[in-house]
Amino acid sequence: MDAQDGLLSAAVEITRAASGLAARRFLDGVPAGRKPDGSALTPADIEVEKLIRSLIADRFPGDSVCGEELADTCGSTGRRWVIDPIDGTSQFARRIPVFRVLLAVEDTEGSAVSVIGYPMSQDLVYAGRGRGCWHQVNDGPPRRITVSSARQPRGAWVEMVNPAAWSEELLVKLHREVLLLPGMKSMPDVASGVTDALIIAGMPMGYEDIAPIPLIITEAGGRVSDLHGDDVLSGNGTVLASNGHIHDALLDLVRDLPSGRDYQSLLQARGGLQGAGEGLEAQAGCCDCDPEQGAEEQGAAAGLAERGHVGGQADRGQCHGDEEDRRVL
Repeated sequence: MDAQDGLLSAAVEITRAASGLAARRFLDGVPAGRKPDGSALTPADIEVEKLIRSLIADRFPGDSVCGEELADTCGSTGRRWVIDPIDGTSQFARRIPVFRVLLAVEDTEGSAVSVIGYPMSQDLVYAGRGRGCWHQVNDGPPRRITVSSARQPRGAWVEMVNPAAWSEELLVKLHREVLLLPGMKSMPDVASGVTDALIIAGMPMGYEDIAPIPLIITEAGGRVSDLHGDDVLSGNGTVLASNGHIHDALLDLVRDLPSGRDYQSLLQARGGLQGAGEGLEAQAGCCDCDPEQGAEEQGAAAGLAERGHVGGQADRGQCHGDEEDRRVL
């Protein structure tokens, strides 16, 4: 097993362990509080991230780690792990079993490994650079997956993420041309050909939400950008992931349309999560490493920056956007 295969294998093992812990905490039930930006936070988010960090530190002690909930750890190898311990915390807190564990590894060449774990169905979808995209259920044999062969945008199956925050213009334009589907498993659906495309809009994603997407989709034969057609990791927080064949046509369809609406006033009118947990706090960092870091690490960081992995719109390379850019639903 070469180093790249070893890295992929380790990331899969780490995600499987984190998914197991997340599933146990989901079944236990946990209190939910809010972050300063209004998004949900539970003790399980922090506990799962701590587990992932400890497993990374045991296997790869020199690597940097950037997570959603805890302060960043800067390393010296030129490699960085990006963690979203529970993607879909509000669903988790409401006992809706559709949350995920997201893990991505980046190096000086860009995205190296991506893993998505679905704790309650025990699915794993993962990809390694140049190694394809794979789906595994429990301990069953991995199955290589690829995108659909649809070549016309009309009638394409397009999955929506956060449609409650989409603009009317975006919804109507797409509704007239494609079959809009509610969010299911999102990225794996496109990667496996269950759907032809996925659009995330309305609520700009944090970097940790987006980091696994490019490798999962491209290794399955697809294409990823933001809704302007720009690099998704340094773009505007929107996402278009497709089978590649219909990508340009979908970009043309939504070009110059507003992607979101004023959802904050609706959230405030409705209210958010109720109950205990007001004292919960995350200690999110921002990948601000020691300015006295060694030349090797500085060179690695520069390589990441050139590829949009450090910096960019809403400082996406820092893993944590401004408060108004955080995912709420």
